Amino acid sequence: MTTLRLSLASLRAHRRRFLGTFAAVLLGVAFLTGTLVMGDTLRASFGTLFGNANSGTDAVVRSTSVVTVAGEAQGTRSPVDAALAERLAEVPGVAAAVPRIEGAGQLVGADGKPVGGQGPPTLAGNWIQDPELNPYALAEGRAPQKSGEAVVNRGAAKTGGLTLGSTTVLRTPDPVRVTVVGLATFGGADGMGQVTYTGLTRADAEKYLTPKAGQASAVLVRAGPGTSPEELVAALGAALPEGVEAITGQQATDESNEMISGRFLTLFTTFLLVFSGVALLVSVFSIHNTFAIVVAQRTRENALLRALGSARRQVVTMTLSEAVAVAVLASAAGLLGGIGIAAGLQALFPAVGFAFPEGDLVISWVSLALPFAVGLAVCVGSALLPAVRAGRTAPLAALRETAVDDSGTSRTRSAAGAGLLALAVGLALVGVLATPSLWLAGTGAVLALAAFVVLGPVASSYAIRILGGPLRGTHRDLARRNALRSPRRTAATATALMIGVAVVALFTVFGASLKATMDDTVSRSFAGDVAVSAPSFGAGGSGLSPRLAPAVAALPEVETAVGLGEGVAEVDGRGRALTVTDPAALARTFDLGTVRGSLAGLGTDGIAVADDEAERYGLAPGRTAELAFTDGTRHTFTVRAVYERADLAGDYVLTREAWAPHRTQDADRLVAVSFADGVPADAGRAAVEDVAARYGNPEVQTRDEYAASSAAGIDMMLTLVYALLALAVLIALLGIANTLTLAVHERTRELGLLRAVGQTRSQLRAMVRWESVLVAAFGTAGGLLLGGFLGWVLVRASDGASDSAFSFALPPVQLVTVALVGLAAGAVAAWRPARRAARLDVLRAIATE
Repeated sequence: MTTLRLSLASLRAHRRRFLGTFAAVLLGVAFLTGTLVMGDTLRASFGTLFGNANSGTDAVVRSTSVVTVAGEAQGTRSPVDAALAERLAEVPGVAAAVPRIEGAGQLVGADGKPVGGQGPPTLAGNWIQDPELNPYALAEGRAPQKSGEAVVNRGAAKTGGLTLGSTTVLRTPDPVRVTVVGLATFGGADGMGQVTYTGLTRADAEKYLTPKAGQASAVLVRAGPGTSPEELVAALGAALPEGVEAITGQQATDESNEMISGRFLTLFTTFLLVFSGVALLVSVFSIHNTFAIVVAQRTRENALLRALGSARRQVVTMTLSEAVAVAVLASAAGLLGGIGIAAGLQALFPAVGFAFPEGDLVISWVSLALPFAVGLAVCVGSALLPAVRAGRTAPLAALRETAVDDSGTSRTRSAAGAGLLALAVGLALVGVLATPSLWLAGTGAVLALAAFVVLGPVASSYAIRILGGPLRGTHRDLARRNALRSPRRTAATATALMIGVAVVALFTVFGASLKATMDDTVSRSFAGDVAVSAPSFGAGGSGLSPRLAPAVAALPEVETAVGLGEGVAEVDGRGRALTVTDPAALARTFDLGTVRGSLAGLGTDGIAVADDEAERYGLAPGRTAELAFTDGTRHTFTVRAVYERADLAGDYVLTREAWAPHRTQDADRLVAVSFADGVPADAGRAAVEDVAARYGNPEVQTRDEYAASSAAGIDMMLTLVYALLALAVLIALLGIANTLTLAVHERTRELGLLRAVGQTRSQLRAMVRWESVLVAAFGTAGGLLLGGFLGWVLVRASDGASDSAFSFALPPVQLVTVALVGLAAGAVAAWRPARRAARLDVLRAIATE
């Protein structure tokens, strides 16, 4: 109890020393808590949303034939016979059965721009008259009654500036003029997140969304009184043809929940948890440094306790008690802050266009216990080594002046760090160059981080001398000497910032490399003049009309226009994407590299295959490959060509005639256009734009513009990454500020003497600021070096471990910006410590023990 009272008394007396530690733990715990609470809230909200929307559906009848391509959350399922609904309505226990037709349909807003299409799908379908089976409910207006009328979900209408009576275009992908006659909600919300929905008459839905009339995506069934969903499914099973199945409405809801919660939300929360981990890792170094400095400054105090009879265990316990007290208070505050963050995000998402479903915050015990335990573990674990060091204080140390931790440049540390760095570089090079392996490269990257931490105190002495070499002036020279006093302290302070900068640099380099890869891909493969494209980032949108390419090709200004459509099929049991096009025109507009065989005569039974796929399945010109389509049929194709470059052409190419019997909703993802000889670029582009305007007005771009738009999602990702990493950098800056504050306290007498011999307040402030800038410069330089190396490893390992070719690029402007921000942040972190140092009373400072 005496030890506990002493630790609490010390904590109260010197609470300012732990402000940085308190803030670091609070921020880390708050971010982690906010992420977990937000994830739980969104899962519960989506579960309620789907449950409400599908509450009246007792069974869903659908095809068993589905093909899923790698990277897709949901596979492509073949349609069922719409007339099946009439036969199922006669089954005992069935109250109602209606066909559901669903496809891609992108609304054009009042401003002429498409609504949605950058991720969440844009859906269209038949408006179901039975209100219990329709997941959408009319909120305003009426249901569509004749061709050209449509109901739009209210969220999409708000986004597109559409109201009742508005006339607009629906891309299916062929442009269809529709008049909005109704606004609908989904499960009580304005929509399902950012998904857009347009409900048409059944005749219009069959005409524009299905390959042929009489087909439906599924049949929705409602049970009669006294019939359970399970009994209904059993009764339906006997009436279903081969290749068709029935599942309960709850199972369909669970699948929808799994698609959102199990994929999107898991990815979303994992993404945020990674940055929580980075922030907490940065906190470890800041907290450890604070306790190391405090223990060093309390050497005489701990020695006196030892001289008065305190055991080592009691001194260790006293230090750890302070850490526990700070951790408990900061973690508790962090939990409240995290709940506030989740509530703020819940209110912010709709304001910035992410219309997640509404619902009360879901706060589980795991979302509170886990962050609290992590905050406690991080704080206490970071203070453990300094506490052990405090327990080793000899009683005779009470006779000496206050000690300063100046260790860290031993030969053992140098040798261990150099060996660890060599091992890290060796593993990374093997994983990149010799045996392409993300695991080996990743292990090398982690060891490289550890090596930088171990070598930090050794490198700090050299780095500070080099970085501070150009500085001239007495106060700048003193700043450099102060930074050199304690290599371990300087390294620990800078390491927190180094990790934050390294992660920023890593993502910056990787993002620039992805953009360079896209640019190289387009430059290498696309030989056309302009491209008409659908949104390239995300899965939304409805694509381009297959009629657009022939219409553009008919222009006198155009030599060749080729559309690239999409299909899916299974090859050897694995889902594969197909490129549906005119192979001869494809060869004229795209550089496919070396082609073995001929693309000119694929016909209805021929196929062209990329080199990598041909090697994987042992294919060559003249051999055959069996493709299984979503309609349940299998067809054997003869390989008539093998081409080298699959960058934009894809792995499998077949003609539209070959795809037609198996197609679902036909659409192109890209139309590549080459102008006729002598046609000016502006005139050719204007002619193409005139034709494109008749097909929903998709964007016409030059090759450079197309490459830039294809990489637009990368800039969006980097913006989000920088915003999230700002927390880690903030914690690092708090660590620098706290270290300087403790250093000012430690050097009170010294600072008083400097003022007494003539140093001005402004010179004293500048000295503290320059010390902070030097520490920040060391951390920033180390972070840029480490982040650049990790970025190179990630890009090269990805290049070797995947079928796609990755280009490595260092973005000098962005990296210089990161460096300048790091230096500026160091100056900002020193503002309060410098101001406090300049305000010291000279006589009292000189008299300080």
